Amino acid sequence: MTGRTEREGTVTDAVRLRDVTEGDLPILFEQQWDPEANRMAAFPARDREAFMVHWMKILGDATVTKKAILFDDQVAGNIVSFEQSGVPKVGYWIGKSYWGKGIATKALSEFLGYVEARPLYAHVAKHNVASIRVLEKCGFTICGEDKVPFGAPGEEVEEFIMKLTSKQKAECTGTKV
Repeated sequence: MTGRTEREGTVTDAVRLRDVTEGDLPILFEQQWDPEANRMAAFPARDREAFMVHWMKILGDATVTKKAILFDDQVAGNIVSFEQSGVPKVGYWIGKSYWGKGIATKALSEFLGYVEARPLYAHVAKHNVASIRVLEKCGFTICGEDKVPFGAPGEEVEEFIMKLTSKQKAECTGTKV
């Protein structure tokens, strides 16, 4: 898309996806290293070595769809689809400085055109209201709940399991996250 459109205080026309490259990894590492983002996503940060090993495995796996999320041609995050125990899943990470701009909704909407698997599942921490809204706007519905380890030993976080069943590309509604 060319140009920008501001809707409800958000800028979404400057969002696009492209393949993740090795050159993106230092930026993605820094984004996932943020303690506030880790609490919000209920996902622990990896140290640099573990992060690079993990992402090199992802980059080498042709079964994983992986895209960098660009906002104004800057890497704002990433979005991936993969199978876990035979279940197709989607996950995304938006750098904290890009939160609240409608970027995740726009990126997920576009990404769903690349991924044909349905149903498609996402896991989201119950306290991550913004991410729940992104998924809902793109047609995901809550289909279950779970508790997963997070934080100190013995601590858990509650999460929703969300599912997209539509065979067509979801057209996300709204732009505000």
